[in-house]
Amino acid sequence: MSSLTSGIGGGWFGGPNKTTADVGSINEDQLLAAAKTDGPGSGGGFEVAHGCPRFQVWSREGYVTIYEQGRVGDGLAVMHRGEITKTARECQIEPGRVSVKVGFSGRVLLGPKGKTGNVALPLTVFVSDAKREKIATDKVKIEVAVTLDKPIGYFSVVRTVSFNVPEGSRPAEYEVY
Repeated sequence: MSSLTSGIGGGWFGGPNKTTADVGSINEDQLLAAAKTDGPGSGGGFEVAHGCPRFQVWSREGYVTIYEQGRVGDGLAVMHRGEITKTARECQIEPGRVSVKVGFSGRVLLGPKGKTGNVALPLTVFVSDAKREKIATDKVKIEVAVTLDKPIGYFSVVRTVSFNVPEGSRPAEYEVY
């Protein structure tokens, strides 16, 4: 079943048959355009994917601030600040296996002590089961160019995370962060 949503979870009460939904597919260009607009934090107007694992940005991953060495917490020492502003997901649910295509976009801001160049921010996408144990991870490095003339750089990333679902479990019991 291929379905797309904006990060809102739902229940799944179906059999083991593979089903499909006719929706668009998320891509980096779509998310990049969404990041450059102001609005709600989740994707733009996508249908809810019933049974798809919920996708949300974990609070400590949504914002990252890089400070000058030895000056953590000093607002005047901020070099760069990255934030995820939009999210989307798309699922492929098959008997015993789920593949979740997640997309997120956002921006990197040049701070008072920032320098022109490429900024690399680390991020980890992971899946947790109903017991909140990590069952799959994917490390991502976001690279964005910022300059004094363009102090805001935008990014978008689309990744696919796949995992097995034991018999008796529902894909909606899992979460992607």
